[in-house]
Amino acid sequence: MSADLWQRGCERLAAELPEQQFNTWIRPLPPADVADGGEQGVTVSLRVPNRFKLDWIRNQYAGRIESILTELAGRPARLELAVAPREAVPRAATALPANQPVAVGQVLHNGLRPVPVNRPAPVEQPAVNGLAPVQPAMAAPAVVTSPAGLPAPASTRHRINPALTFDTLVPGRANQMARTAALHVAGAPGQMYNPLFIYGGVGLGKTHLIHAVGNALLKDKPDARVLYLHAEQFISDVVKNYQRKTFDELKAKYHSLDLLLIDDVQFFAGKDRTQEEFFNAFEALLAKRAHIIMTSDTYPKGLVDIDERLTSRFDAGLTVAIEPPELEMRVAILIKKAEAEQAPMPEDVAFFIAKNVRANVRELEGALRKVLAYSRFSHKEINIQLAREALKDLLSIQNRQISVENIQKTVADFYKIKVADMYSKKRPASIARPRQIAMYLAKELTQKSLPEIGELFGGRDHTTVLHAVRKIGGERQKNTELNQQLHVLEQTLKG
Repeated sequence: MSADLWQRGCERLAAELPEQQFNTWIRPLPPADVADGGEQGVTVSLRVPNRFKLDWIRNQYAGRIESILTELAGRPARLELAVAPREAVPRAATALPANQPVAVGQVLHNGLRPVPVNRPAPVEQPAVNGLAPVQPAMAAPAVVTSPAGLPAPASTRHRINPALTFDTLVPGRANQMARTAALHVAGAPGQMYNPLFIYGGVGLGKTHLIHAVGNALLKDKPDARVLYLHAEQFISDVVKNYQRKTFDELKAKYHSLDLLLIDDVQFFAGKDRTQEEFFNAFEALLAKRAHIIMTSDTYPKGLVDIDERLTSRFDAGLTVAIEPPELEMRVAILIKKAEAEQAPMPEDVAFFIAKNVRANVRELEGALRKVLAYSRFSHKEINIQLAREALKDLLSIQNRQISVENIQKTVADFYKIKVADMYSKKRPASIARPRQIAMYLAKELTQKSLPEIGELFGGRDHTTVLHAVRKIGGERQKNTELNQQLHVLEQTLKG
């Protein structure tokens, strides 16, 4: 009965937890030892590779794990966590074959840093969630033929970046729906979700996702007519053909495609002729069951100075958002990106960076570049102290600019309440909720202690602040709308 208890418990956890969390924290764990104590219940002993992981699992998952094991065993189950001696954990299986992509769940084996593989660094490092590698990456040229007039390589003709694939995109709750829809389109273009409209803030992976669709389709059908371009390139094409009076060439170029991938359609705002030509191309492509995927910084109805004919068509297929990545996803992106650079990063360092860089994936890249460069130049191992030194400018700017008073004013303005309500004893939901959000942001974005924050919120007890922090932090993981609001507030506060 007890032999497979841990395995069955893990299967239940995999079904209940977000995929990103399970792959990052639970899947890499070694098998647990299960001791049957008869009527006293069972004891499940789990050895984890380091203190950081032990504390995180104990705080975040231990209660749920014990509950699941108790239910499966039919009697009380107790989870015991201990740090395994380093030499007791097998390391031989950590190296991956050179041609095997690193999945999120494979970044760490048993929680340890992977063993370095003795092989030369690849010429082209894979991008991660749209991030360019630290070494120079291959750009996607815009020319269609080579200087000699010979047919250009496929990536050049299509303007698709071959490094931006589904394999190099770290999945998580933030991009789950958009990624699933994109996979459907890649598998059956022209059928479901046409057009597919993906929106979200800068640096969240929208461009990576649409390049991934293009790469997937070209892998299945190398002769498919696929084109990626930024909205400004389409505008430039319209202007050029308008000057030359060669609109037949413009139509021939765009109306014959099988898949059109176009970034940042909000740039069409106020450009009537461009909108007219894009409308014509849009109609022609849909009529021949070609697929269109667009990205924007806002949802279709939120676009300004764009003809209603277009926005209504943008909204006619499937509209999905990419949200700011949650903490575990940011940690996984950092670990995977560092691994691609052959500079494995300890989990606690990735966690430290992810806690301090929240805005988007692109800013994670900047922070990672600084830490890796600082490590290489100083010939020091990557640890939290080194990361703190490398990112001291970023951390000092955050600490200097963001005060509890500024947070209170920003949150009050956002939710249209008075700043005085932050300190008052009023308890209606319209005031209590923003007050809790302000307390949460004060804990996340400043160095103030819980008692200090409570004092600044009208002399409240530190337990009140702790309750607010846990409540909002927990809801943020489940409530898309709240997560989006918090992201906007954080961006506003960071200037």
